[in-house]
Amino acid sequence: MTASLLAPVDLYCERLGTAFWAEPVNALSNLAFLLAAYFLWRLPLPQGRSAVVMSRILMLMVAVIGVGSFLFHTVAQRWALFADVIPISVYQVLFLAFYLRKVARRNWLVTLGWVLFFFVVTYGAGRLPEQWLNGSVASYGSAWLFIGGLGVYHWRMRKTEPMALLLATGVFTLSLVLRSMDMAVCPSISIGTHMFWHLLNGVVLYLTTRAFVRNAGSGP
Repeated sequence: MTASLLAPVDLYCERLGTAFWAEPVNALSNLAFLLAAYFLWRLPLPQGRSAVVMSRILMLMVAVIGVGSFLFHTVAQRWALFADVIPISVYQVLFLAFYLRKVARRNWLVTLGWVLFFFVVTYGAGRLPEQWLNGSVASYGSAWLFIGGLGVYHWRMRKTEPMALLLATGVFTLSLVLRSMDMAVCPSISIGTHMFWHLLNGVVLYLTTRAFVRNAGSGP
């Protein structure tokens, strides 16, 4: 088990060996998440204790995502891969649940139903071939669908900053394209395109979290 967790993982164009700094650009581009978390932390908080707690949790998760991704792109072992993907998955579930509760104002039963549906869609997307778009559809197809759906709802309901989630969807689409291109462009661009996935997703997480903070209504 320990040997499996310490096994090296090489998934991206920039990595050519097992050294700590074998992916310097990919590693350093994770600063985008820390910057996003910093600027989110400076936002005025919504009214209501639970809305404040949820806002702070999402902000902290953005920073945790950056740290986990940095670990993976430096250490590049299987345990670090878990440190990379688990915070991303946790953020997705928390954002969906928090948004439905505090912005869409759904009760806990409806919220739980949507979260379970998200798991079902995620499981279905995960069954798709890994070679499709460099694994982007299998790993992030459900997130793209749900943020797009919430974006339409956010806009139609005329929430504060109504285009925020649709803009996040557009940026996320571009980041998925660039993530998918990484290995394909490797012969001509030695560092690949994965760093843009980090840079753009820092923007995506800023926009989604900001949309929550700016729209989480008052309450207990």
